[in-house]
Amino acid sequence: MTIKFRHCIYSITLSRLITLSLLSTFILSTSVMATEGGGVGAYPDGLDNYLSGALPPPGVYALFYGGHIHYNKLVGNHGEQIPVPGFKVNVNVLAPRLVWVTEQPVLGGQLAYHAVVPLLDVTTDVAGHHDNSKGIGDITFGPALGYHPAPDLAYVLGVNVNAPTGHYDRNDLSSLGKNYWTAQPVGAISYFPAYGINADLKVMYDFNFKNSETETTSGQALHADYALGWGFGNGFVAGIGGYIFQQITNDSGPNSAQGKASALAIGPSIRYANDKGWLIAAKWQKDFAVNNRPAGSQIFLKAAIPF
Repeated sequence: MTIKFRHCIYSITLSRLITLSLLSTFILSTSVMATEGGGVGAYPDGLDNYLSGALPPPGVYALFYGGHIHYNKLVGNHGEQIPVPGFKVNVNVLAPRLVWVTEQPVLGGQLAYHAVVPLLDVTTDVAGHHDNSKGIGDITFGPALGYHPAPDLAYVLGVNVNAPTGHYDRNDLSSLGKNYWTAQPVGAISYFPAYGINADLKVMYDFNFKNSETETTSGQALHADYALGWGFGNGFVAGIGGYIFQQITNDSGPNSAQGKASALAIGPSIRYANDKGWLIAAKWQKDFAVNNRPAGSQIFLKAAIPF
């Protein structure tokens, strides 16, 4: 189960540019930044890869997500880099996730629940200004239904809810929360023969609610994680993975971005899994074709341990 700037107006002053960019830049929870003001969506894009659509057998599982997210530039509406001096954002995250796969059938699927509590270390630097915050971010939870139409084919349908539980301060660029709710329908499918081509796709759609502090609502977004690899017949798969992101509707409110965000990423991805529910996966990805959001690279690790 899967837990998933309009063209810069150069005539404004540099200090105003920095303020607009940073207030919109990076608030990370289990999901990273909002599209509000020009950022990324309500999910750390590319987090999932192989087996994203396959529920394990009934039981309780502990999953651990870890990663390092690095952004080193802001990109405008036409792919141009916005010249913000010294811009850098680094996020270290450890996100325990509890998954309960029940034996209860619902609509022909296997009912499951999950919850993720991210532990964050967020650092922002720009034009000599430094912020750092550590603590619990925004919690994600939700139900899902898992289906296994064939031994090597599975898919999951569910809804994730991102709750504004992390500390938020609109004047602190390293705040740990987003200060608004997000509802995220999600569907994922995995094809995972022991030997041969393995393919995974997880598609999400974000419905963002209003940030009461800024009176701004981030636009809806469609995005997907993907993975394509080769199984070696011993539980190992190696290949590529990444994400595609496209904002669908415009932001609304005083802190709105001036355009719609989009991006894609690709990089190497590997995993090991066995039939007892153990799983470990790792990937590195680099952002390409970015518009109206930060760009950089990400490293993600995932481990699943059955009880």
